[in-house]
Formats: sequence, C-alpha cells, structure tokens
Amino acid sequence: EITTSDQLYSSPQHPYTQALMSAVPIPQPSRERRRTILTGDVPSPANIPKECPFHPRCPEREDACTRIVPDLLRIEDGHNVACLLRPGQKE
Repeated sequence: EITTSDQLYSSPQHPYTQALMSAVPIPQPSRERRRTILTGDVPSPANIPKECPFHPRCPEREDACTRIVPDLLRIEDGHNVACLLRPGQKE
C-alpha cells in the first residue's frame, strides 16, 4: 500500500496494513480497539510465492489470491494498493 501517512492512518486498505495499524498502541487505553491477529508462516525471502505474497497469512484471502499477483492500482488520488479484494482488481 502506498499513500500519505494521513490516509494510511485514517483509511488503511490492504489487509496487512490493517493488521499493522491494529497493533499500534493508542494513548487512550480505555478506548477499545479490535486487533487483527495474523496466523500462518511468513514466506521465506528465498522462496517468495508466485501469487499474492500475503495470502498465506491474510484473514480475507479468497481462492484467486492463491493464483494471482495483484497489481498496484490507484483506488483514489494518492492512494494505491495491491490487493485482489479491493476495487479495480480483476482475475
């Protein structure tokens, strides 16, 4: 995901970015936050998958994610994301 820091914090679009943002501590501990817990193994840098590299750990993965590498596409001005589950991606 490529965007400004303001956009990233206010509207993360990629499931990996969403998981990262859910782990960021917030200064108000009484405020509830739903954390995204990732499971599975991180792919080896020596053996990066030929399909979406995040699919083994993605909580939103679908069958297409195991076959296709998503393109980095613009979802709005200044906000680009590579995820088959986001607008503009086709099989």
